[in-house]
Amino acid sequence: MKDMSIPLLAAVSSSLEETVRPIADFHPTLWGNHFLKSAADVETIDAATQEQHAALKQEVRRMITTTANKLAQKLHMIDAAQRLGVAYHFEKEIEDELGKVSHDLDSDDLFVVSLRFRLFRQQGLKISCDVFEKFKDDEGKFKESLINDIRGMLSLYEAAYLAVRGEDILDEAIVFTTTHLKSIISISDHSQVNSKLPEQIRHSLQIPLRKAAARLEARYFLDIYSRDDLHDETLLKFAKLDFNKLQAAHQKEASIMTRWWNNLGFPKKVPYARDRIVETYIWMLLGVSYEPNLAFGRIFASKVIFMITIIDDTFDAYGTFEELTLFTEAVTRWDIGLIDTLPEYMKFIFKALLDIYREAEEELAKEGRSYGIPYAKQMMQELIILYFTQAKWLYKGYVPSFDEYKSVALRSIGFLPIAVASFVDLGDFIATKDNFECILKNAKSVKATETIVRLMDDIAGYKFEQKRAHIPSAVQCYKNQHGVSEEEAVKELLLEVADSWKDINEELLNPTTVPLPMLQRILYFARSGHFIYDDGHDRFTHSLMMKRQVALLLTEPLAI
Repeated sequence: MKDMSIPLLAAVSSSLEETVRPIADFHPTLWGNHFLKSAADVETIDAATQEQHAALKQEVRRMITTTANKLAQKLHMIDAAQRLGVAYHFEKEIEDELGKVSHDLDSDDLFVVSLRFRLFRQQGLKISCDVFEKFKDDEGKFKESLINDIRGMLSLYEAAYLAVRGEDILDEAIVFTTTHLKSIISISDHSQVNSKLPEQIRHSLQIPLRKAAARLEARYFLDIYSRDDLHDETLLKFAKLDFNKLQAAHQKEASIMTRWWNNLGFPKKVPYARDRIVETYIWMLLGVSYEPNLAFGRIFASKVIFMITIIDDTFDAYGTFEELTLFTEAVTRWDIGLIDTLPEYMKFIFKALLDIYREAEEELAKEGRSYGIPYAKQMMQELIILYFTQAKWLYKGYVPSFDEYKSVALRSIGFLPIAVASFVDLGDFIATKDNFECILKNAKSVKATETIVRLMDDIAGYKFEQKRAHIPSAVQCYKNQHGVSEEEAVKELLLEVADSWKDINEELLNPTTVPLPMLQRILYFARSGHFIYDDGHDRFTHSLMMKRQVALLLTEPLAI
């Protein structure tokens, strides 16, 4: 690992001036010790239910592999399994079945062609967007007759979000389908349209499937699917049992996080920071993994993002320039011996930070898998240096150009420390040294995800942040560099976000630069960032806006 030490910068003496701290008005936790108290009450999945779950799993596997040869039925079964959140049980079977229909291009059914296109690209399989040319008229526009095929239109809309740069036909498809799907919504109350389709259309227009966080989408789709006259009862029952089984495990993990948070006394020792331990865990449940065998990486990443939150708030909403200088020096040296140079509240943060990585390293060393920890530490050290660069901007009253801002702020969103922490449980054949190096140096999807989350974060939070002394946001820097209005700046930033989604789509197509499971973590984090910051909201800072989602994922089991 390279030397991360930096020279101590000239600090401002707090003895010569009154300490002024830019404290933010963060609301307190919504959950307190709720999950700590309720964990013991989580019902264990009994033996009979476990047996039923296992039997249904085998039946669903049989259904996926022996579905009638009709292409539409096979694709619909695979799509339902994925959207219901149970496809992780059948990854090999789904891959094999999609391979069997890789050359079936004859369909003129818009729904089938669009669904097949989406499923293939979701799987990383290359398929040309030219398959949609048959749905255009002689003038090169999508045929007006397609407007009457509502299911097909919705399927095309969802497929178009798997586009890569330069696929103009898919950009046209989004405009075409969005316009007409909105019209369908507006007249649905006065028509004979299937009552569930308008509901699904509204949901998709709000959050296309490609951008939807998997667990939230599964919870939504379980409800929709159960009300579909064509649903498969076996698949539905298995999905409900699986959701409840995972929910019980996730609630216990939330309890582990709450107990860790409670035992260390974070609320009392850093009262100025956002107290969001449950929301942090939910973020990682959406952005890292939800499968039961990946709990270690999920909890480790949750602890890392919680520490990033504390440190971010220390830099943004509490620490003096002198204190931040000392803290940056300590972290870049990663030396517990420097703890006595820090003020009392920073000693607690610094020790907690080092302990998280030490404990993870000791646990992974038992299995001979601790080689990823140095990369995880390095990413955290680099993040702190970026935070300090931004602190210098604020201290000097410097407003960078938009290009300079991006060179620092994209990486300072903190994605890489979290992603690398989550990679450690992917196994020896995936989380190799070469793959770590490739992700850190070359992955286009890393920069794309950083762009998505940073720009959406800035759009959502810049007005709240500017109420106190705070570094400039992407919105302000873009306005200054290009001489445009706030509205125009936001519009241009959202175009960058849209292009970044296309970059992620491209890198997840085979052959991939690194194993797909690593790249999928990057996609999942982009999706979770979209959920946190969509519609100009910051659901993490203002966590009342995600209270309902926490309840759906952790406290409300499904009726079987």
